[in-house]
Amino acid sequence: MSLYLVGDVQGCFSELQALLKQVNFDKSTDQLYLAGDIVARGKQSLETLRFVKSLGNTAKMVLGNHDLHLLAIHAKLKKAKKNDFLDNVLTAPDCNELMDWLAQQPLLIKLPNENAYMSHAGISPQWTIEQAVENAEFVQNLLRTPQRKIWLAAMYGEQPNNWHDVHTDTERFRFTINAFSRMRFCFDNNALEFNHKDTPEHTDKKLIPWYELSPVLNNTSWIFGHWASLMGKCSRKNVYALDTGCVWGNHLTMLRWHDKKLFSEKAH
Repeated sequence: MSLYLVGDVQGCFSELQALLKQVNFDKSTDQLYLAGDIVARGKQSLETLRFVKSLGNTAKMVLGNHDLHLLAIHAKLKKAKKNDFLDNVLTAPDCNELMDWLAQQPLLIKLPNENAYMSHAGISPQWTIEQAVENAEFVQNLLRTPQRKIWLAAMYGEQPNNWHDVHTDTERFRFTINAFSRMRFCFDNNALEFNHKDTPEHTDKKLIPWYELSPVLNNTSWIFGHWASLMGKCSRKNVYALDTGCVWGNHLTMLRWHDKKLFSEKAH
């Protein structure tokens, strides 16, 4: 049995299939973990959703910002953008079933028998691992209730971006989703920053990558996506950046956990 972890698929279904073939993935014995954003921008989001869902317990994923946004679009809280290529998802006969399944997915996953975690964007430097787990479960439980639409409407916005300013359940919900699915950099006071997407070398030095600030990472491994411009390069050896911009014409990256071997598939 092997555990494979893959970066942002974003509707690049044919590349995902080619990558699984490349590693001889066996759904009866292997496991596939996806770092979120399995939909949007690529043209095969529907196929990707159906495939991951069809794998059942063989596949596990965390929610990314595009996955959450799709849930909001389905709930008629937002309108889809043409370049997200989501029309065939929203008009599919199994759309409601797929969205109910998507809403069941977590924000944070612990790898089995490992001191290692996966989330789409990262972990707030202001959290312990216990706080991260607790806040992830708080959001996950709310998204699994009949009040899902109400909570999805509350997730939009960038404030509060400092954990010390969180005082209500709504603020906790929004901060947690932003930390797990949107941040890349933080300010020097560890507050979240959302506007910069470039590499650290090409960004204001006052902004610091989240993974250089989190004390959790002193003894915990982390796997994340979301930050395509990094192209897999990260300053910490126990932190694995898996988004390599397949949807932008680069490649899809997969990590085999037991030996840390990387596999890639160029965009088709």
